[in-house]
Amino acid sequence: MTSLVQVAIPTPLYRVFDYRWNSSLPITRGVRVGVPFGPRKVVGIVLGAIESSEVAENKLRAVSQVYDTEPVIATDLMELLCWASRYYHHPLGDVLSTSLPVLLRKGQLATITEREFYRWIGPSPVPETLNRAHVQRALAHYLEHLSGKLAGADSLARISPRWRSSIAGLIDKGWVGAETALKIPDNKARGSAPTLSEEQRVAVEQVVDSLSQKTAKRFLLNGVTGSGKTEVYLRCIAKAQSMGQQVLVLVPEISLTPQLMSRFEQRIDGCLVCLHSGLNNTERLQNWLCASQGHADVVIGTRSSILAPMPNLGLVIVDEEHDGSFKQQDGFRYHARDLALMRANARQCPVLLGSATPSLESLKNVAIGKLIELSLTQRAGGAVPPSIGLMDIRRRKLKEGLSDRMLDAIREHLDNAGQVLMFINRRGFAPTLLCNDCGAAADCKRCDAHMTVHARTNRLRCHHCGAERAMPSSCESCRSPELDRVGYGTERIANVLAEEFPDVAIARIDRDTTRRKGALEEQLALAISGEARILVGTQLLAKGHHFPKLTLVGILDADRGLFGTDFRALEHMGQLVLQVSGRAGRETNRGTVLVQTRNPDNPLLQTLVKEGYAPFAHILMDERRLAMLPPYSFMAVVRAEATNAHEPHEFLRQVASSLETDKTGQLDVLGPAPAPMERLGGRFRAQLLLQSDKRSSLNDSLSRLSTLIDQLPGARRCRWSIDVDPVDLF
Repeated sequence: MTSLVQVAIPTPLYRVFDYRWNSSLPITRGVRVGVPFGPRKVVGIVLGAIESSEVAENKLRAVSQVYDTEPVIATDLMELLCWASRYYHHPLGDVLSTSLPVLLRKGQLATITEREFYRWIGPSPVPETLNRAHVQRALAHYLEHLSGKLAGADSLARISPRWRSSIAGLIDKGWVGAETALKIPDNKARGSAPTLSEEQRVAVEQVVDSLSQKTAKRFLLNGVTGSGKTEVYLRCIAKAQSMGQQVLVLVPEISLTPQLMSRFEQRIDGCLVCLHSGLNNTERLQNWLCASQGHADVVIGTRSSILAPMPNLGLVIVDEEHDGSFKQQDGFRYHARDLALMRANARQCPVLLGSATPSLESLKNVAIGKLIELSLTQRAGGAVPPSIGLMDIRRRKLKEGLSDRMLDAIREHLDNAGQVLMFINRRGFAPTLLCNDCGAAADCKRCDAHMTVHARTNRLRCHHCGAERAMPSSCESCRSPELDRVGYGTERIANVLAEEFPDVAIARIDRDTTRRKGALEEQLALAISGEARILVGTQLLAKGHHFPKLTLVGILDADRGLFGTDFRALEHMGQLVLQVSGRAGRETNRGTVLVQTRNPDNPLLQTLVKEGYAPFAHILMDERRLAMLPPYSFMAVVRAEATNAHEPHEFLRQVASSLETDKTGQLDVLGPAPAPMERLGGRFRAQLLLQSDKRSSLNDSLSRLSTLIDQLPGARRCRWSIDVDPVDLF
């Protein structure tokens, strides 16, 4: 009797597929297989054996290749991914495929690369016969100095790019031995631990107790900026390591990974690996395999790292848990923080969420007892919180976005050997190119957005779809040459500061200046060392960074967050202001934060700067409760887009109609309505908002919808998606 197997295939279809199993290998859940799918051969994941199929056995196609003898997706992770597929209402095959590195999706073998290491076994001292072979002599002295320890290719390549031919000669002489070993990083700690504050000690003890008892306790480490949250992480990691457990550390941005990795390397022995999109496919696969085979003691990565297999996982840490970057915005739209909570619960291990500005969802979970709050109210090392002041710029003339008072403050801090950060969360030179005669703006031809001026390259660029064109010499509507660059971005601010302070080194850190590999690390090194006295940047600089000499932070455009269309805009504004403020005065000199605003009397802004984040968040929580908005209700968005403006609305009307006729419980269906930016990348977008005060009602409705949505008449004419727990409505 032929065996039958169920396979999950990466398709947008909400179903799995049956195949005949002709291999002599046993059917194993979680292994990769090659299967025919239409005219193509694709890589799928085995879900298990089945006794029968709805399709006649003689019509079933057979599995053509089995790639693995052991599962690439372990049982515990498979259960989490199956749950995530149901919770986020996303096709299981695509969820499982998303969890794998690109090369595994393409069928590459799941094996860690072996490499050669070299050891000096020759006479000591190095023979003088090598004096005329300069590269061989340098290699020989280096290896001899290691006293029998192994050296890898990376270290030998730094001696000479021609090291391979030279080392071959030393091997032929019998003076160097070559050995093959797995390519597994091995770090040696070089730093010492500081003394913990009382608050840090209490926090560490609570997490360590949970580690020892192997209980799935959930902690919120609510610590002001500079309070030493990272030190708490390091102590908890050390304890987990001593118990033979792996630790997963999630960070919101790639920009935070190098600095955090460097600090961890100073303190942690063993195998530390990174997982993020800045790695090439080979590097990512090797690090993923180190994690999945248990070699990696600590994995540091961005949101996708929550999907990495770790057989000995004992602790999950989510740094800056409030950050919206933890939410995947396309494809499988999961939230890494929420998956971290579920994964830790399934593994019966603690999870530690850290933030100076916790999300309202986490604060509500503290209030109802789902999270245990650990507070750090004092800055580490005796540093004091920065003073925050509102700078009223109404009726004041600005010089390229900077008030005279801000320029005076910059000058004062520079004269006192301080470092200055000017924060504006908008890159480019100016956000709009405007005609002074007819008032027309240079708009993107594919989006409902203005093109951003990039003066250095003399081009206009759309920051939404990426389209760009040369800067026009005259208005595209009336041909007038009177064009004005309106508004301010990081490039413009950096230019005016270079004019005002010509002898001061300036570093501009945004997505435009850090595209080249290694550029971000170079710019951050200038900032951390203090060589760059003035920093100009976007939110890349807002979180997690430690600039020892920074004494002044200027926030140039805080008002945008006061009037955002999204209901989370005020929350995000408050978090961003306090996060970037927290970069100032982290060591001996007290920091100053100046916020330029045309709304200095706004009560929420006043509460934020005078009383801090907790009272500010409390006001927002009350408003959300009265309006029955998350976290006091549950929300999902069905989005649709097409090249025709009519089709997304028609499709979503069909979706709304199906929900209205088949809904149980309490569900509000709002829309369809145009997206806040209706046209993006040449496609028209609309959305349908689903809201309920019961999670079960929303989930049941979405479950029914997912079984019929692709059968609706308009489904084939649109791209559509279901976004559960959206972080924005853009």
